[in-house]
Amino acid sequence: MYGGYPQGPGYAPLPEDDPDRQEPGYLGYPWGQGYPAAAGYAYDADARLPVELFHDPDAGRGRRMPYQADPEYASDGPGTPGGEPLFQGGRTALGSGWRQGVYRVTGGLVRLGGSTADLRRRDLINRIRTPVAGGHHRIAVLSLKGGVGKTTTAVALGATFATLRGDRVVAVDANPDRGTLSDKVRLETAATIRDLLNERDQIRRYADVRAFTSQAPSRLEVLASDRDPGISVAFGAEDYRDAARVLEHFYAICLTDCGTGLLHSAMSGVLELADQIVVASSPSVDGARSASATLDWLEAHHYGDLVRYGVVVLSAIRPKSKSSVDLDRLEQHFAARCRAVVRIPYDPHLEEGAEVELEMLDRRTADAYLALAAIVGDRLAWPRRLTSRFALP
Repeated sequence: MYGGYPQGPGYAPLPEDDPDRQEPGYLGYPWGQGYPAAAGYAYDADARLPVELFHDPDAGRGRRMPYQADPEYASDGPGTPGGEPLFQGGRTALGSGWRQGVYRVTGGLVRLGGSTADLRRRDLINRIRTPVAGGHHRIAVLSLKGGVGKTTTAVALGATFATLRGDRVVAVDANPDRGTLSDKVRLETAATIRDLLNERDQIRRYADVRAFTSQAPSRLEVLASDRDPGISVAFGAEDYRDAARVLEHFYAICLTDCGTGLLHSAMSGVLELADQIVVASSPSVDGARSASATLDWLEAHHYGDLVRYGVVVLSAIRPKSKSSVDLDRLEQHFAARCRAVVRIPYDPHLEEGAEVELEMLDRRTADAYLALAAIVGDRLAWPRRLTSRFALP
């Protein structure tokens, strides 16, 4: 039965005499206190990730507070804290900074406790690794306006999940106008979601469905849409439901990159099955208006629960400009309607519009996506959403 987590390097239980068992936060499983342990798993107390984000656990129940940079970290280059690789696997000697230096100089004889930043990093990792209730969770990434970073958000969020979790993550292109999701990874197959639907009765195991997806270095898999817009327009709500039924048996998390319209053929199926939404917007007047209109439409069509527990992402798609938009007020506006708001800074690597590689991201951008993944991860342990059956007009 799918829903268990595959065992592999880095997930074997730590020996009884391993110092990490005495580290603050080691609980014998990778997701933090309050979640059931999975046999064969151990908390990776010193996972090397440049998380410099602040979370106030005492501020409000069920709502995460804004994140801010931690002054204890200093970056020596893009995507690196103190020159370390951005997403480096395996346990290191100790956290980061001078504590790690002491550990190395003393040959491991002196092991100091983790810094505040290390503990904050562990909190984010724990939340990202939250086990999925029911074994499958669907996230819809949507926006009324194009060019606001919707597809990039879907890929970067999915890649962050796939990098840090031990289960499978897939991103599905449900854009009826030749979506660009497949442009963000190196294609391994020309197969599309239509091909998967045509062969769905023959799919019995993971190897069968894997023939229809392309996998990025992050382990994120992508299921592409049809290249011919004339064909993809025919992709409807029932087609999406059929594809979702296939994928839920083999993947823990499914992200759907929606089209820019809310009335296109597949959208009713996407919204009915979504467990939570991520609404993409640019930090501009027209982008904010489109995002707000998206939330208005959802509320008016009986998807108010998705809005209340949704996340708004404000992605800077160009370098600093002379825009007069008050980002703090813009964030407050969406925070009053949704569960959380995350700002994604401008990043030259993302502006290229090519394949998204986490290792190429600027440190601040990687931090922001880690924060986004942690916030979205907070909902993974919630019971599956009861799907709506309201038809679109």
